[in-house]
Amino acid sequence: MSTLDYIAIAWFFALIALFEAALYLPPLARRTLTHSVQQQRRLWITNTSMREQRQFDAILIASLTQSIAFFASTSVIGIGGLVAIMGSGDKAKVLLEQLPFVRVAEPAVWEMKILFMMGILVYAFFKFAWAFRLSHYNVMVFGAMPAADDPDAARRQAYSEELARLLGLVGDHANAGLRSFYYAFAAIAWFFHPALFMLAMALVVAVLLRREFVSRASGILEKIRPKT
Repeated sequence: MSTLDYIAIAWFFALIALFEAALYLPPLARRTLTHSVQQQRRLWITNTSMREQRQFDAILIASLTQSIAFFASTSVIGIGGLVAIMGSGDKAKVLLEQLPFVRVAEPAVWEMKILFMMGILVYAFFKFAWAFRLSHYNVMVFGAMPAADDPDAARRQAYSEELARLLGLVGDHANAGLRSFYYAFAAIAWFFHPALFMLAMALVVAVLLRREFVSRASGILEKIRPKT
């Protein structure tokens, strides 16, 4: 690989680290869309703990599980497609390099780029698979929630807090898997040119930061989230 390829890879991981720091490290973390959504989860589960009829809440949790399973399956399909491309030999490489502005790469570098893409999707699959399993744990914990007429209000509140945290873990892992899809789209640009890869990655991270901090959705949830 060329020096620019190595710089592009370093740029890729540096931008991911920057985004993760903005997402989870204080004080910026409390201003994110992710934090506002978690506050709504806490409010939802707290209200659920005071309701006698919880069928609708159970339906909502079940629907979250189904969407996560879909994305996990999509990751596997993407990995399979990349394996097929690698097994086709130089056919896909030659076809791509016929396009204008595409940088010609050695076969070993071409295969490394495919493996890089596969690594991103494998990471996404593991994130979605763990979120899917955690969602099953959520169902069990939800089913064991103390009844609304439980005289121990402190126990019911503490239980609700932990269930909301468990739901938050599902959301965190599922969101990490979704972000991996964004990163994979940026990595496609590496097949054309490492400089284009760097530009695509910067644009992807800029879009993710905007959605977390200054999107209309983040503004709405900031207005209605409980103050803690």
